[in-house]
Amino acid sequence: MSVEAFQDAEIVVIGGGAVGCGVAYSLARAGKTDVLLIERADDVGQVTTSQGAGLCGQVRSTVERTRLAMHSVATFRELQQDPDVRPEWNEVGSLRIALSDRRAQEFQELQAISARAGLEVRRIDREEARRLWPGMDFREVKAVLWCPSDGTMTPYAVVRSYARQCRNMGARFATSTRVERIECRNGAVEAVHTDRGRVACRYVINAAGAHAYHVARLVGLELPIVPVRHEYFVTVPIEGLHPDSPCFRIPEMTLYGRATGESLLLGGWECRALRTDPRSYELQESPPPVTPDRAVLDDFEAQFARLFPQVRGVEKTRVGKGWPTFTPDGQFIIGESCRVRGFVMAGGCNAHGISGSAGIGRLLVEALLDPHPGAYVQSLSPDRFTERSWNWEEAARQAQHVYETYYGT
Repeated sequence: MSVEAFQDAEIVVIGGGAVGCGVAYSLARAGKTDVLLIERADDVGQVTTSQGAGLCGQVRSTVERTRLAMHSVATFRELQQDPDVRPEWNEVGSLRIALSDRRAQEFQELQAISARAGLEVRRIDREEARRLWPGMDFREVKAVLWCPSDGTMTPYAVVRSYARQCRNMGARFATSTRVERIECRNGAVEAVHTDRGRVACRYVINAAGAHAYHVARLVGLELPIVPVRHEYFVTVPIEGLHPDSPCFRIPEMTLYGRATGESLLLGGWECRALRTDPRSYELQESPPPVTPDRAVLDDFEAQFARLFPQVRGVEKTRVGKGWPTFTPDGQFIIGESCRVRGFVMAGGCNAHGISGSAGIGRLLVEALLDPHPGAYVQSLSPDRFTERSWNWEEAARQAQHVYETYYGT
């Protein structure tokens, strides 16, 4: 990284994952190009982002969240037009599969929310679903929701694509750089100190993922940003799978999956999740290593084998694993702190970091640059935690519960 990268910047973004790069991209698109992104790894997208499963689903439980996901899809389509560096976006569509009458009823509500948001979603019968996923057994399925514009991307490619466009617009990147402290004066951010020098700035944006808790502590803020373990596996090639097979989500099984080439990627949300306490490691340390939990992964396999017998006993070639962060209310933490002017949060992404990165960037731009941000953006402010009392252990349990009930109870 050149010395020029350390000239003063209006905005410093801490964290070079999908959220940090998506925020930098959104800011640059909004005309804020005096941006320096700092990442301690030797390249962007190397930590939690590198372990992402690469699905992007737009069907959400609120109109606001649906529109944010739609914005991410629109952004991935746009980035895909670059002839040299693409997010490897593949608009294969997705199937949401109900195994109970209650879940089928919920699908009607999700379809209505999608309609209000302007997202094309429709119910399809078993026969059409079978044509889309020929190897899956749909006999016990009660309903299938089809969203043709959902898709997949390669997480690292998404981050590289953001970074390329950011650089083209004038933003700068400092990798292999460690943040040491944040300098404040009179209740406002003044500079970021790193192992490579001091950068004076007006804003610091905390997009540090599993270290977002520690970066907030640098300015005296305590925020309930809780890392929760997540895992998936990838198999050897399975007959009948191909790169254009749709994604799928099966809420009753708490499973999701996609084709990756001719192999299957299968992940899920554990009903007895494992969290770690960010207070147990320091900013300059890594979170605890994640050891693949074979019992959990085998349970994913056994559940899915009910609908896709071909997965039973198949060789697993890779396990994806990491510590995505969750919040007690399941909402992002986005916006400027009322306690420290210029300190801005972009964290607690509740496993939407990669797929929601463009939408999160859009929210941050609204929070930072719009003199009258909407009610939804205001509801995401870090002030909701700093201006009231809360108990860490209870907040951590609630955040873990958000993970465990990701597809609802």
